[in-house]
Amino acid sequence: MNSDLSSGGDPKRAARAIDALRRGWSIRIEHEGEIIRIAAVETAVSVLGASSLLLSASRAATLKLVNQRAAANTELPVRIAIPADFDIGMALAIADPTLDLRYPLKGPFLAQPATGAPACVAAMELARLAGLLPAFLVLDVDLSTDDIVVPADVCAFDDSDNLQIAARANLPVAANADTEIVAFRSPADSTDHVALVIGKRDSSPPVVRLHSECLTGDVLGSLKCDCGPQLHEALHQISDAQWGILLYLRQEGRGIGLINKLRAYALQDQGFDTVDANTRLGFAIDARDFSVAARMLDLLGVHSVRLLTNNPEKVAGLQAEGVEVCERLPLQIASNPHNAQYLATKRDRTGHAL
Repeated sequence: MNSDLSSGGDPKRAARAIDALRRGWSIRIEHEGEIIRIAAVETAVSVLGASSLLLSASRAATLKLVNQRAAANTELPVRIAIPADFDIGMALAIADPTLDLRYPLKGPFLAQPATGAPACVAAMELARLAGLLPAFLVLDVDLSTDDIVVPADVCAFDDSDNLQIAARANLPVAANADTEIVAFRSPADSTDHVALVIGKRDSSPPVVRLHSECLTGDVLGSLKCDCGPQLHEALHQISDAQWGILLYLRQEGRGIGLINKLRAYALQDQGFDTVDANTRLGFAIDARDFSVAARMLDLLGVHSVRLLTNNPEKVAGLQAEGVEVCERLPLQIASNPHNAQYLATKRDRTGHAL
């Protein structure tokens, strides 16, 4: 996330806030005198001290709140008043769309006037970075021991300019024994991205594949997606070229994390398509960050590529980050009975495979 918004931000504060939220601890987000104290619904052990719930805009729409004036802005998170019998089980039922069939009768809820919008937006981004549901208890009691974070800290944490090469070594792989692995790390974020540089480098633009991590497909052989076959086919197509690079981006579930991706799978089992599953969870259809790939290529001294993808949005995403895409090469993978509808839905919604 290369942005002037990160200027003056401290990524270490954001890292501490992410860790606190994952552990069930509260944090404070401050912006221009506005302070909001929150705890993640997913990891909280009680609702003691909670005065309201902070939900994503898309979750508020699912709960039929957008007809209320306080929730009318469909791009901002929404705060709702909590019922008198509110407990942690009810909080989870409100926050988690995978539980809607189990607890179908919820509400009506009263949206509260929005205050501290930048802080609330930062909270939603912290949830994504932490791999948590974008839903928070808003707490009244102020503890001086809470970690404090400001929106600029969140932007600084997610700034790909912080990425650096951490290590590299020769790594013969099945597709090509002449391969080097290069690992990239950011000082604040513990996520390590990887590049495989395949073949003999020369002055020609390399064949490049952007592959987002998919534990279920890449490692476990899931038939619900085509990620595993795409990864291995890409390695072979790069190997057949003069040289190329596979960027293995640690952006599981298109940037929403493994746990939330599995929640999206559960929603797909309930009949929602891939796009609706992500939005019902409160996330963007695709939350991947192309600036990470661009930064990795820059550190490798690559500024022009032949991009191996079926997705024109990847071409646009890289070009927007200053990487020249001189050619787009197709990557054809056959569907199977378990992912045929999944792939068809993506093409119907976007006009191309994602």
